[in-house]
Amino acid sequence: MKINRSGSAVWSGGLKDGKGAISTQSGALNAYPYGFASRFEGVPGSNPEELIGAAHAACFTMALSMILGEAGLTAEKMETTAVVTLEQQEGGFAVTASKLTLKAKIPGADEAAFQELAGKAKANCPISKLLDTQIGLDAELLG
Repeated sequence: MKINRSGSAVWSGGLKDGKGAISTQSGALNAYPYGFASRFEGVPGSNPEELIGAAHAACFTMALSMILGEAGLTAEKMETTAVVTLEQQEGGFAVTASKLTLKAKIPGADEAAFQELAGKAKANCPISKLLDTQIGLDAELLG
């Protein structure tokens, strides 16, 4: 099976004074603004790193849901955050890491099995495979 999904960006102007808009095939984002200020200066708007973070968190959480089901477990609730690090290096900027933080309530799960299954999801979710960067995980099983 092969599935194609698309996102697009439109940009006008120079790097610092230009303006862009991000859209997704699904319509979840429709001409959502992004630019230098939202990426590097904390101004409202989006940026590629937060979109990668949202994609990584969503993919990992879905992968873990599947892996839990295979183990006979169902999550009551899972909340995942992915912090994507953009660093200036010699020759420009690079995304150097994605750190997943998961808080999960999973009835019947013990800590050892939870950590093993979360690690399996981290290693095998398609976005983790795509990123091919240092991917950290802090997983907390809530009582």
